Amino acid sequence: MRGNKTHPNLKRLAQYIRDVLGDKKCFLVFAHNGTGKTRLSSAFKDLGKKTDRATGEKSADTLYYNAFTEDLFTWNNDLDGDMDRRLKINKDSRFFSGLEGFAIEGRIRSLLDIYADFDFSISYDEGYITFSREVINAKKETVTEDRIKISRGEENIFVWCFFLAVAQLTIDGEAAYSWVKYIYIDDPISSLDDNNVVAVACHLARLLKSSDIKTVISTHHALFFNVMYNELKSADVVKRFLHKNTETGRYITRDTGDTPFFHHVALLKQLKDAADSGKLYTYHFNVLRNILEKTAAFHGFDKFSACIKQDPSDLDGAIHLRMTNLLSHGGYSIFEPLEMVEDNKQIFKEILNGFMELYKFNEELFQKE
Repeated sequence: MRGNKTHPNLKRLAQYIRDVLGDKKCFLVFAHNGTGKTRLSSAFKDLGKKTDRATGEKSADTLYYNAFTEDLFTWNNDLDGDMDRRLKINKDSRFFSGLEGFAIEGRIRSLLDIYADFDFSISYDEGYITFSREVINAKKETVTEDRIKISRGEENIFVWCFFLAVAQLTIDGEAAYSWVKYIYIDDPISSLDDNNVVAVACHLARLLKSSDIKTVISTHHALFFNVMYNELKSADVVKRFLHKNTETGRYITRDTGDTPFFHHVALLKQLKDAADSGKLYTYHFNVLRNILEKTAAFHGFDKFSACIKQDPSDLDGAIHLRMTNLLSHGGYSIFEPLEMVEDNKQIFKEILNGFMELYKFNEELFQKE
């Protein structure tokens, strides 16, 4: 199971994950944004869709959480009256099948209370959800504001808690979800701070440990990935780093022991590889500045310039600081890369190498493969 594996497309990668889960319980995937995690979850789900030729009845085998799950919920903001705001649910989706008899509100509320301060009510017949929140008015009285519009972050948290409640029904063996053979979760923590990320990961791990259902989890969040792995490693879990070869279009999976999956180390490795190859683009300065800023904050400095090594020809670091400021504020896009000129490549290498001399990392992580 160790070593690199190359997959020609996401469908083949999804099939590979299903094959691995034949004798494993959980498949963890770490990948940076833009790699194709959401499309991978859709490819995995689509492999489980079947149509009975005799009856035309459609079936599926994957309960999934991804960007499409959030699309099952849509707002009606009552643009005319601006009073009756509702979050509509797509009742045609199997995700909502048979929920009315399971006291799902209580399950959701017990989870939502951990992360948010609003309440909700579900209308099953008409297919919508309304929200409310207790506030203190001018008279210092506690009153309830009904049919409020919650923020995008609060909405994401609500949908995640809704999904967890449904997943719990599935794990508990409720007949309405007997069709579920796999649970696929893609980046559930986009709206949470680090403290809540740990709480979500620990709670999710406990839930999955009690389940016999095969599970796939993909994320770009290093902390979430690490906590999930540490919580699940007593279970039968596979962990993989996923990246895409932009030249061939192929996808590569490797054990995270071969390539570091800590966010800052993975980014540094990418920058070092780019610097060594000479294929440096303007957006690399944005990435380098991001690492410098996080390192400065970690070490208690007010400015990232404290992490730029002083060069003998630039004693106060002014040139390197000025260039980093200038070239990281150009709005350069990773999707429309512009190659650096040779002088800027040299400055980039000096800043990067100086940083790696100041802050020692395991050199084996940056050796050529």
